[in-house]
Amino acid sequence: MTSRLGELTRVDRVRRNHALEHATITVVTERHPSVFLSGRSNRKGFYIFGDIETAELESAIGEALRRLRSGENELAIHPRCGTNLAVAGILSGVSAALAAQLRPRQNRFSYAVLAAIGALMLAPGIGTEVQRHWTTLADTADLQVGRVVRRRFPLVRAASHWVETHST
Repeated sequence: MTSRLGELTRVDRVRRNHALEHATITVVTERHPSVFLSGRSNRKGFYIFGDIETAELESAIGEALRRLRSGENELAIHPRCGTNLAVAGILSGVSAALAAQLRPRQNRFSYAVLAAIGALMLAPGIGTEVQRHWTTLADTADLQVGRVVRRRFPLVRAASHWVETHST
């Protein structure tokens, strides 16, 4: 899956953390369907934003990591991922801009709207594939979870947790 010529690249570390972030949110949602969480990954770990107890989050992270390691790669893909939103925005914007160049001139707005709607219909499937191949990496074989720390940010109302990760 990933070439292990020494250390993982920075991008692959982000992708792995992104996969664990998605899997963790999925596990929490399975356990507590009314809890809404969001996340943000980087190469050193990820943030989970939302109201959840630290012990429950740690338990969900452990289960998510075990399930990813046992081959449940679909846990790395999440329907509410920002990747899907970015793909939808890019596809609809580009398709509308291209369609607006068509003739006859008086129909350009209609063409742009139709092209944007078509792009939005295709975006969820494309977004899923972008997650699968570019923005997440379900290979968590040597990924270890370090500290899980509850944090509060001045401008963010929701509670958050920092989840530190590293590779062995």
